Amino acid sequence: MPFARVHHPFAILHSAIRRQLIQLTGVRLGSHVVIGAACELAIGRSRSRRGTLTIGPGSRLERGVVIHPYGGAITLGRDVFLGPYVVIYGHGGVEIGDDSLIAMHCRILSSNHEIPPIGVAIRSRPDRLAPTRIGSDVWLGAGVTVLAGVTIGDGCVVAAGAVVTRDLPAGTVAQGVPARPVRTREP
Repeated sequence: MPFARVHHPFAILHSAIRRQLIQLTGVRLGSHVVIGAACELAIGRSRSRRGTLTIGPGSRLERGVVIHPYGGAITLGRDVFLGPYVVIYGHGGVEIGDDSLIAMHCRILSSNHEIPPIGVAIRSRPDRLAPTRIGSDVWLGAGVTVLAGVTIGDGCVVAAGAVVTRDLPAGTVAQGVPARPVRTREP
């Protein structure tokens, strides 16, 4: 018999209240979006830019997900799953396509720091913004890190613990640090 999740009436009420409060902050939520406990969704500002966050219909954010646009734009497509404790920083913009599965403890970034000469504080330099795009039907295994400026094509699978530093073409299966293609998914 398959495992069935039983929802306590208070849990359903808390989820509805959480949805309402999140929408009041300016986050755009599609229909039937589920947001787990202890999620942190903040629009935020970076200099004079206000961030945007759009979560497509049917998407599910598990416990402890952190999403901060920091003045950029983050868009999650339809039926996207974010596992527990996923972190997405959207300074330079992040897009995740429909039906993608982002497993627990993944990190998706869209900016990086410059490395200044000794004597110049690293924090004093502005971030380098670079859009990060993850296609539709992508599976990122547990603990994957996607660095700024990377595009992961539709249908890719990235093995647990990999660090994606370069673009991956559609249908690629990749693993390692840095992530390297090991094969292509069969049609």
